[in-house]
Amino acid sequence: MDYGIQMYSVRDLASQDLEAALKAVAEIGYKYIEFAGFFGHSAEEVKGWLDKYGLVCSGTHSSWTELRDDFENVVKYHKIIGNKNYIIPGADLSTPEKLYEFVDFCNEFAPKLAAEGMTLQYHNHAHEFHLHEDGIMIYSVLENCTKINLETDTYWLYVGKTNPTAVLDRLHGRISHIHVKDGDINGNGKPLGMGTAPVADVVAKAKAYGMTMVVESETCTPSGIEEAKICFDYLKSLE
Repeated sequence: MDYGIQMYSVRDLASQDLEAALKAVAEIGYKYIEFAGFFGHSAEEVKGWLDKYGLVCSGTHSSWTELRDDFENVVKYHKIIGNKNYIIPGADLSTPEKLYEFVDFCNEFAPKLAAEGMTLQYHNHAHEFHLHEDGIMIYSVLENCTKINLETDTYWLYVGKTNPTAVLDRLHGRISHIHVKDGDINGNGKPLGMGTAPVADVVAKAKAYGMTMVVESETCTPSGIEEAKICFDYLKSLE
């Protein structure tokens, strides 16, 4: 199996030396890279490093407002690095007005990206599964009022008191990428295999559906790279 890593997991190194971080995760055995910023590097630099270390960009966590405000240049950058999945890592959807403004954005820009050979996706946290005071659940609105893909963070589903494998079953046609993550029920992230989230069940389900599995580990303890190695070794143990 080939696995991906969200580069936020190794932000302690990536923010200082992105090439060194890419080299290190490749040496661990990761194949797919999901970027969390480019730290001022050109698309040509980034693509050169990906090629140098045998890596593939499986997606990015990128701003929805940047895409809205500078569509042509943003798409050009992502095409150069080989990215086909523009993933919004989260948004302020705390009021109905903000939520439906975002829905309008999704419905306008998902087809625009599709015409460029890219998907628009949204990455959830736990709060999208809680009801607003007015009874609106953010995730339900995104699911039913847009046609964007849903990058499912299975750990935040768990924290949001929602069964991750049931969601993968229900929405598998709209889920191409998932975050494999562990931690406790209170939102304290841990390396894979060290928390209480149903990671093994999630991995088995993702394999059955052919989903790209992207590790995200949040604590950089004792360092991002060491934590990334723990997570990779745990995934290999499940094979």
